[in-house]
Amino acid sequence: MKKVFAVLLAVCLVLPAFAGGSGEKAGSELMLGMVTDSGTIDDRSFNQGTYEGVKKAADELGLQCTYLRPSGTTTTDYLTAISDLYDNGYRFIACPGYLFAEAVSQAQSMYPDLMLIIIDDALASGIGKNTVAITFKEQESGFMAGLATALKLQTGDVGFVGGLEIPAVQKFNWGFQQGVAYANGHYGTSVSMDPSNFRYQGSFADLAGGQQLAMAMYNKGVDAIFAAAGGTGVGVINEAKTRRLSGEDVWAVGVDVDQYTVGDMGNGESCILTSAMKDVTGVAYDQAMAAAAGTFKGGQHLVLGVAENRAGIPASNPNLTPEIEAIVAEVAALIRDGSIVVQDTADGLIP
Repeated sequence: MKKVFAVLLAVCLVLPAFAGGSGEKAGSELMLGMVTDSGTIDDRSFNQGTYEGVKKAADELGLQCTYLRPSGTTTTDYLTAISDLYDNGYRFIACPGYLFAEAVSQAQSMYPDLMLIIIDDALASGIGKNTVAITFKEQESGFMAGLATALKLQTGDVGFVGGLEIPAVQKFNWGFQQGVAYANGHYGTSVSMDPSNFRYQGSFADLAGGQQLAMAMYNKGVDAIFAAAGGTGVGVINEAKTRRLSGEDVWAVGVDVDQYTVGDMGNGESCILTSAMKDVTGVAYDQAMAAAAGTFKGGQHLVLGVAENRAGIPASNPNLTPEIEAIVAEVAALIRDGSIVVQDTADGLIP
């Protein structure tokens, strides 16, 4: 963003509910909002990453922002939250998750002056003129995480814990498998993938359920688990943390954002081998900034991956050697120029 904005007041109000005119703000300054998907704002994953992007824009521009957590995960719940924000003066709202599809479809017709972004759904029913739909090539960041994991382990077994069995999560899984296979085929690693260790827990908010699945896999001899499951995945990370602290050489692989700090074991180390990232924070920030600058371009579907620098793994992680990071960077360049195409289907893979 090349235009320079004057920072008048860095205020970001986090209000779990509204009463009366609490959302009103003097003048015509844009107010930035977000509605959480299933899970919480502090899930250290998808919700939190998206909100941090909106909040960053608000902080930089001195705009008011807030989020609402719906009472449930139905279309009515989501639409009610969007309407509550709109009624309180919010004209930019970020909606992270495919479950918002129908609510956003309805809201864009109900509120033609509302700028909406939906992450992880292409809005097949139609994208409104003030709506931006954003999806990612999760298979590409999954591929890079799988490659790094195999290079780190050299031998052993890996597993996967997903939240809901939806395209965004499935693509992480399929990409991860392809990355492990690529390492086995091109770099001499010998890492196996037992189908019984690739599971979907069915929720993004069941920490205990995630930990139980991880416990069973680690007990079977799995060395690293890729957790693409939001808050459920934090349960996987907690189990890995506990085991590493007791001397076991096991790992977790994070998702969506760099989850290295989530795996912090309190001794200066982390159980997070790497993270398969998609830049939800960056896209939320960019769209909020565009909305404030008057350059918001609705009516489009953005598909973002490695080539757009919106998918991948962290540039550095103390648990990976410089040699591994260099190999991953080389392979990322091959994905970027099209020499490697990571499939986004389950063909030939563990579904």
